Amino acid sequence: MAREQWKSEFGFLLAAVGSAIGLGNIWRFSYLAYEHGGGAFLIPYLIALLTAGIPLLILEYAIGHERIGSAPLAYRKISPHWEWLGWWAVCLVMFGIVLYYSVVIAWCLDYFIYAFDLTWGQDPDRYFFKKFLQASDSPGEIGAIRTPILFSLCFIWLVNWWVVFSGVQKGIELANKILMPMLLVLTVILVFWALTLDGAMDGLKAYITPDFSKLNEPKVWIDAYSQIFFTLSLGFGIMIVYASYLPDKANITGTALMTAFINSGYSLFAGIAVFSVLGFMAQAEQKEIGEVVSQSIGLAFVVYPKAMSLMPGGNFFGAVFFLCLVVAGFSSAISIIEAFVSAAVDKFDFPRKPLVTVVCLAGFFGSIIFTSQAGLLWLDIVDHFITHYGLVLVGIFECLVVGWLFDIGRLRDHLNRISSVRLGKIWEILIKGFVPLVLIIILVGDLYNDLRQPYGGYSWTAIILIGRDWLLLTLIMAFFLANRPWRTHNHKLPGRSDCQ
Repeated sequence: MAREQWKSEFGFLLAAVGSAIGLGNIWRFSYLAYEHGGGAFLIPYLIALLTAGIPLLILEYAIGHERIGSAPLAYRKISPHWEWLGWWAVCLVMFGIVLYYSVVIAWCLDYFIYAFDLTWGQDPDRYFFKKFLQASDSPGEIGAIRTPILFSLCFIWLVNWWVVFSGVQKGIELANKILMPMLLVLTVILVFWALTLDGAMDGLKAYITPDFSKLNEPKVWIDAYSQIFFTLSLGFGIMIVYASYLPDKANITGTALMTAFINSGYSLFAGIAVFSVLGFMAQAEQKEIGEVVSQSIGLAFVVYPKAMSLMPGGNFFGAVFFLCLVVAGFSSAISIIEAFVSAAVDKFDFPRKPLVTVVCLAGFFGSIIFTSQAGLLWLDIVDHFITHYGLVLVGIFECLVVGWLFDIGRLRDHLNRISSVRLGKIWEILIKGFVPLVLIIILVGDLYNDLRQPYGGYSWTAIILIGRDWLLLTLIMAFFLANRPWRTHNHKLPGRSDCQ
């Protein structure tokens, strides 16, 4: 069966950007910038982008395009001993990240509806945690399934299924040609509206005013590299499979640069809206900016709804904001499902459409635990272990396997033959030494902190049974799938440079 291809390189670019731009671009980057020196944070952020993000993104594009396959197939073609690494990447995201990520998108969809009449009232904090989530006090108290979240989750998975079911050109490429322009328009509306609010300039000042003393703190640099790694969907197996759908002649390095800069530019741009609103809220409540800033979930579902209740036309602004989050979430979730589906088709020759249906049903049922009253706590633990340990380990092994066990010079020659931007030896040096070193530092730092005291103040039982064991189960699944016999001859087909 012929491998599907993108209709155009522009379609590939939009899909890659869609995968990279997610919820974290809107709330996590802005918070990190504020916490780590405002405008000064751009220095470590851009250094991280140039020395780790772009080199690793180019590497993943190169692996997929030159080896012509999903992550497991590409690594199998590098060495049969490393097929499991590709499976671990796609299992981590399919049976980890997308399960709880879809639930967060469901929250955003519910809040999109709630925004029209500001359902959360005057106390968004109490509404979100006590009424909407009805959050348990511990992960062991599973409690009931929250039906409003469950109904929205059904819709989320139905859309995921439809897009991936429709294929690469008619599904993923077409969806991103709609979703990405839509996201840009919504974000532009948010930014320009937010800039008209009283106190917006105070918020912007807090967002961009440089505090260069922060650059002396190692945590600032570690967070910058971590943000770059996760925001570009590195280690997910997504960029590998997306690049495999490109034709023989494709501008790989040029597209990688565009993907990275569009993604980072969007984060910077969205931050203008985030902090303009926080500046408005600080002025309305007679508080300092630091008193209203909140990280992640608190920013999106507590601080922002409160601001919407205070501003003129807040219900419409709220609807646009949460629709923006839904659109950003969809484009990322779709790419995760495609990464796993492509891997299974490559190896087992499953019919694509029935497979997509089965995978999406499994994903939906796997997501249900995160719609329970303990869902927020489970989400926090699983996310921490998958992103801080699983994906970082995948990134480290990726650099070591391709950099040291494979002829990385062959990849560089391949890219230089077909791309507009030529790579020098420095790229190989970054992949073989610098990038894995940075990821090892991040890994060791997280491990040290988690051994010193349990993550998030949870019990060791919850940490082990939910976090560690979830990670181990995906690893066991990866080895199981890697050791199944191939039902196709894809793994025997040469890479593109082998044919030249």
